[in-house]
Amino acid sequence: MSRRRCILHCDRKFPLNGLPKEEEVRNQWLKFIFNTIPQQYNPNLLLCSIHFTEDCFTNLEQFNSGYSKRLRLKDGAVPTKLDTSGEPGSQPQDVCAKRLAAFKIHHVGCQTSSPQAVSVGTQFMVSQKMVGTQLSWGTLTERHVRSKGTQTDFQPSSTSARVEGVRLSKRPRLELEERDGDATFNPSGSVVTEESKTWFEQRSAYGDTKYIVFESCLSELFDTCPVCKTKCDVQRRRMGTFVAFSQLCQNCDYSRQWQSQPVVGSTPVGNLQLSAATYFTGASFFQLEKICKAMQLQIFQYDTFRRYATSFLEPAIIHKWKTDQQSFFKQLPLKVAVGGDMQVDSPGHLAKYGSYSLMHLESNTIMDLQLVQSNEVGGSFHIEKEGLKRSLDLLESNDLSVDYIVTDRRPEIQEFLSERNITQFYDMWRFEKGLSKKLDKLAQNKDCEVLKKWLHSIKNHLYWTATSSTSGPEKVAKWTSLVNHIQNIHVHEDPIFPKCEHTDRVSRDPKKWFQPGSEALNKVKKILNNEGVLRDVEKLSHHHQKSSLEAFHSLIQRFTPKNAVYSFTERLCRLYLAVMHYNENVECKQASAGHAECTTKPVKRDPAYNYVDDLMKLVFDEVLDDPTPFVEELKKIPIPEDLPSQYVTCR
Repeated sequence: MSRRRCILHCDRKFPLNGLPKEEEVRNQWLKFIFNTIPQQYNPNLLLCSIHFTEDCFTNLEQFNSGYSKRLRLKDGAVPTKLDTSGEPGSQPQDVCAKRLAAFKIHHVGCQTSSPQAVSVGTQFMVSQKMVGTQLSWGTLTERHVRSKGTQTDFQPSSTSARVEGVRLSKRPRLELEERDGDATFNPSGSVVTEESKTWFEQRSAYGDTKYIVFESCLSELFDTCPVCKTKCDVQRRRMGTFVAFSQLCQNCDYSRQWQSQPVVGSTPVGNLQLSAATYFTGASFFQLEKICKAMQLQIFQYDTFRRYATSFLEPAIIHKWKTDQQSFFKQLPLKVAVGGDMQVDSPGHLAKYGSYSLMHLESNTIMDLQLVQSNEVGGSFHIEKEGLKRSLDLLESNDLSVDYIVTDRRPEIQEFLSERNITQFYDMWRFEKGLSKKLDKLAQNKDCEVLKKWLHSIKNHLYWTATSSTSGPEKVAKWTSLVNHIQNIHVHEDPIFPKCEHTDRVSRDPKKWFQPGSEALNKVKKILNNEGVLRDVEKLSHHHQKSSLEAFHSLIQRFTPKNAVYSFTERLCRLYLAVMHYNENVECKQASAGHAECTTKPVKRDPAYNYVDDLMKLVFDEVLDDPTPFVEELKKIPIPEDLPSQYVTCR
C-alpha cells in the first residue's frame, strides 16, 4: 500500500480518493481544509481516515479484520474530525489554520513530508509517485530539494507559479502491489531496497547514487507545466553524460532550469567521475565507448577523456603513488631483501618500453617501479640494467640499503651488482624452467626413457637443495648427490653431504634406476653437473623467491595490455595503478575448501578497490579545487623524447 500523508499532515497513512464530484459535498471538503472555498485548488486533494467518522466507510470491518487493504468512503461522506493530538489546548480551527499556513509556505507542490524511496537496479521510484523516468518527485516541487535519484540540486527560477491548493502528479499513483502484474518485474530476481527519508540527506557529488534515465521519460516531466498543465517550451543542452533542460510556460510564465548532475566550474561531475572510474580501474575508454554506443547511452569523446586525465586524474595518481611509497619506506628497516625483474611492453625482442619492478620480499609489496624507454639507454637490451639502477638509487636516497637481491641470471645484471657490492641470488623458478626444458628434450630419446620416471623427482630435489641449505657449497654437494641417487647409491664422497637423508629401502622395481656407465646416465650427468649449472646452483635463493613478482607481472597485463598503445605518462600512471591494486590485495590469503577424502581447492575472493575510493576522494576534494600543485608534481617526472620524433622522413 502506498504511504502518503494527507494535506493536514496527519500521521495515519490511509490514502483515499480525491474530492467528490458532487458540488455540495466538494464545498464541505474545501471548507474543512481551507476554512473557505478557494477559487483555485488542485482537484486531487487527499485526506486520511482520521478526519472521518466510522459511519463514513463502507468496509471498515473488513479493513480492521485484515481482509481489505484500503478503506473506501461512502458516497457523500464529508470530513468532520480534526486531529489535535500533540497540541494540547489548541482549538481545532487554530490547528488547521496553523498547519495549512505552514503547508502553503514550505510544501507547495508536495503532499508528503516523509517520502519512501524504492530502487530496483537502475530504476528509481518514489512511493509518493512511481515515476517511470526513475526521477524523484522532488524535481517537480517548488522547494529546494536534494534528489538522490537525479544527482541534482534544483532551484526553480520562477516565483510567479503560486496556487492556493496543492499540485499533485499529473499521472495516477501506481501502488507497489500493482507491479505484480508487470511482466518485466521479477521479485525473485531483483533486489528491492526501501529507504527512508535519509535519501534526501546531503552527500558528496561523487558519492551520490546514479541511475539511468531515458530521454523519452524525461520529456514527460518537462513537456507539461506543473502549474497550469499546458504544454511548455523546452530547450535541451547536452555535454557527454550531462543534460540540462530549460522549461518555460507561455501561459502562466512558469520557468525553471534543471541539470542532471552538479557542475564544478565548467566540468560536469558525472563526466569527470566516469572518466576517473574508467581510468582508475584499469579499463579501456574505447571498450566503454562501444558499450555506451550499443545501448544509445550518451558519452563524451576521447579528447574529453584525455583532457580530464591530464588535468586531474594523472596528477592524482602520481601524488598518491609518491605519498604511499614514502609512507612505506618509513616503515622499513635500514636493510631490506628485495627481488627485481623487468617486463617489456611487446611480446617481441624490440620493445619500446620496459618496466622494472622492485619487490620487498618480506612483505611481497612492490617498493618501486621504473619505466624506461629504449631510446634513453641505446636499445631495449639495456632497459633492465637502467631500471634496476634507478630503483637502487631511489632506495639509497631514502637511506635504505640492500641486504641481498633475487634476480634472473643475466650476465649484465651480475656484473652491475658485483660492481655495487650487492649480494645476488637467482630465482629458482627461472632456473628450474630452463633446466627442465633440456631434460624433457633428452627424455624423448629412446635410450633415455628411464629419465621420464625421474623428471618430477629432479624438480623436487632442486627445490629441496636450495631451501634446505645455508651456504653455496652445501647446495652444490646436495645437488651433485643426485647423480648417485638415481643409480641407487646413497652414500657420497663429499664430506659436506656424505649420505642421503631419506630412509634406507629396497626398490621393488630395479628398472627405474639408471645403470652405471650407461649412455643415458652419461647424458643426464652432463646436464646436471655442467659447470654453468653448478655455478648457478650455488647462488640459488634459499629463502625468498620471485613467484609473487611473476604474479604482479601477470596483473600488469590487465592495466597495460600489450596490444594497446599508451603514451609514456599514461603507461606510467597505469603501472602505478597496477602497483596500488596489487599492494592492497597482496595480504588477502586464499581460503581453501574441501572434504577429508578430497583434495582441497582454493576459494577465490573478490579483490578490494579501496585505492579507487581514495583516488576519487583526492580528485574531487583536492585536485578539482586547485590542480596546480598536483600538475606541477607530475611535470617533475622526466618524459623522454618520443621515438618517431628522432627520425627525419625522407621524401
